[in-house]
Amino acid sequence: MKFSLFYEMQMSNDEPGTEARTFHEALEQAVLADQLGFHCVWAVEHHGLYEYAHSSAPEIFLSFVAARTERIRLGHGVTLTPHRFNHPMRIAERVATLDILSGGRVNWGSGKSSSVVEAKTFGIPEEDLHGQWEEALEMVPAMWRNEVFEWSSDTYKIPPVHIVPKPVQKPLPPMFGPTANPRSLQRVAELGLGALNFSMASFEDLKQKVDLYRSVHRAAPAPKNYAKNEHFCVTVNTCVLPDDDEACRHGFRGARFFRDSFAKYYFTDKRPPLGALEIDRDPLSPMAHAIAKNSRFVAGNSHGLSIIGDPAIARDKVGMFKAAGVDELILIVQLATIPGDVVQRGLRTFAEEVMPHFG
Repeated sequence: MKFSLFYEMQMSNDEPGTEARTFHEALEQAVLADQLGFHCVWAVEHHGLYEYAHSSAPEIFLSFVAARTERIRLGHGVTLTPHRFNHPMRIAERVATLDILSGGRVNWGSGKSSSVVEAKTFGIPEEDLHGQWEEALEMVPAMWRNEVFEWSSDTYKIPPVHIVPKPVQKPLPPMFGPTANPRSLQRVAELGLGALNFSMASFEDLKQKVDLYRSVHRAAPAPKNYAKNEHFCVTVNTCVLPDDDEACRHGFRGARFFRDSFAKYYFTDKRPPLGALEIDRDPLSPMAHAIAKNSRFVAGNSHGLSIIGDPAIARDKVGMFKAAGVDELILIVQLATIPGDVVQRGLRTFAEEVMPHFG
């Protein structure tokens, strides 16, 4: 099993310096993760999702990570590829450049965003998102594979051209897609992509999703322009510290912020008011803390698919993900209310007392 990190660049207050500190702390955490043996650093691309995600230029953040590290992989999780978000040619150029400079360490995830803000901000009709995403999935690896590329569709008219540079990974950087719902899971598997899945259901549901993904993926024909990638990743809210109570105090507060800020942009048809989100940022009450702490292994509970607690709790939780068939856990450690120094302690604890038990 592989263990990686996930960055939205969240912030829970707008005090001067908070945003800049968030980015610098994330960079230092990525450097530490490289030293500790983590597998990959994944960064999202979002636009206008105030407080929930300030990672609007992940290619720049990942370039800084590449320059400061030696082994850890660099994951776009994901690049927004429908027309007007990013032109496929610019994506192909940027990813290839990062792959060259990092020595072949890039994982490329592609997505379309289903937030209530982004497509409208960029003027993309909702009904066009999926088709443009699939078109870009076909175009980008073809740009990498072919010396001369040309394309003609309703969206793009590209005359014959050399698209340079090319990635150094052979055959190409591994490709991934998001699996936010059963329909997207099915389609990602049909396309032969690796799966990037949020942990928002029970372990029983997760096992069913993994099984469905593998059966559809293996039956799907080989893609035309890229190699199949049967790799199932799950993002999971994580805070692991030697003291179980301290881990719960920080972790469940951070997980609540992540959940509630996510809901403001995704579980609604109406965008939230501008400015600070109307969500709770305070420490959990003693009762809420006790309930969360005692419900970590309760089937179907919202805290079930988190990894929050001491190393023993974490090892049990990771074992459950492994039994469900997950290939890679992408740990969401940058939960906005958790201080940076606590995140660094948590990374060390996880690397020293959890990871060795899983190869």
